[in-house]
Amino acid sequence: MWNRHTLELTEAHRGTLRALRVDEQGPGTVLHDFKALLDFVHGRNLPASKAHQLLPLTALPQINALLSQPIEVRLKRPQLKSYPHLQGLYLLLRATGLGQIVGTPAKPVLAIDPQVHDAWSALNPTEQYFTLLEAWLLRGEPEIVGEHSRRFTGEILQGCAQLISQARGSGLLLADDPQVAWYWLYSPGRMGIALMELFGFLTVAVRPPQEGEGWIVEAAYATPLGEAVLALLQEKVFSDIATIAGLDDTPQPSFGVLQPILAPYVRQWEHSLELSPWAFREGRYVFKAALGRGLWRRIAIDAGEPLAALAGAILDAYEFDHDHLYEFSYRNRFGINESVHHPFVDAGPWTDEVRVGDVPLAVGHSMTFVFDFGDWWQFEVVLEQIDPKAKALPGPAVIDGRGDAPEQYPNWDDEE
Repeated sequence: MWNRHTLELTEAHRGTLRALRVDEQGPGTVLHDFKALLDFVHGRNLPASKAHQLLPLTALPQINALLSQPIEVRLKRPQLKSYPHLQGLYLLLRATGLGQIVGTPAKPVLAIDPQVHDAWSALNPTEQYFTLLEAWLLRGEPEIVGEHSRRFTGEILQGCAQLISQARGSGLLLADDPQVAWYWLYSPGRMGIALMELFGFLTVAVRPPQEGEGWIVEAAYATPLGEAVLALLQEKVFSDIATIAGLDDTPQPSFGVLQPILAPYVRQWEHSLELSPWAFREGRYVFKAALGRGLWRRIAIDAGEPLAALAGAILDAYEFDHDHLYEFSYRNRFGINESVHHPFVDAGPWTDEVRVGDVPLAVGHSMTFVFDFGDWWQFEVVLEQIDPKAKALPGPAVIDGRGDAPEQYPNWDDEE
């Protein structure tokens, strides 16, 4: 798989890893800058953007100024991606579970999960550093920060390893060189390069921006630590497709996947960040399934019913036949989209196996239900209420509604 720019693990790399000592001052500035972001968000309940649940634009210059090396941008309306270091730090905040979205879909709010914050605070600097590294490499889906999803778990490390291998020695010129534009634009991209600098894997030379420009890296230089860590991970974790597929197919509930790999070299890593798994919630659920403004049905259903029963109840409420495939999709706690599929779809999870009470959806939040991938009937399904003490229902029930259901198969000839 790694047929280009392969990094070979050497004894010099092993020595670099054994000599590693981590504190807030290094390597890199990731611990200092992550703490700056964490402290800024903690207790503020910042309004998040609706589409991608990102930091508010007004906060970006303030947080940028708190970082070890604030960057200069000369853009009229800078976005989160205009500050690649801050974009990477926000990715880590969400991927660790420290940052959570509360509020409603109409008014999402970024807050800090208090339980995860307590667990994070109990870790030593080395444990925090490698937790953040694992959050990036194994959990850092770019869609968390509004970018395109990666194709496979090892894609991030592949791009980083290739860049490191070319940036050894005299470094690699990046600006205005179309032959290496791939690194800058795609893999690892601006955010990836910024994260490599934050972790101390790269040092960069930056060009002052002109009007209408943001962060411009002229050259990148690999550090001994960057070479050592990426060579080790490439050899032990990402050396073949089967290993990568295993990581993709079996998402880990907590951190520490990389600990056995680094343990022979990094003795200070004893504990990992523990995340509480989502627990099944008993009770009667009330969903509002809307097909547009002023057109909705309110459905009551018990937690133990499969999602297939909720799908059937929505279709029955709108007098639709059950003759097409469908899927439910929602954002999980980390800001990553998850889907539950029709039982006839090859890839799971499937709606006849996932119960209503298994879905990690907060009251007031919504999931999307798409029925018939040809005609694409898209419903917004909001969880309005959970009554844990309600008596069991004989089955899903429509308890309220508004608006006339559309025809599933309109007779187009009547409109001619």
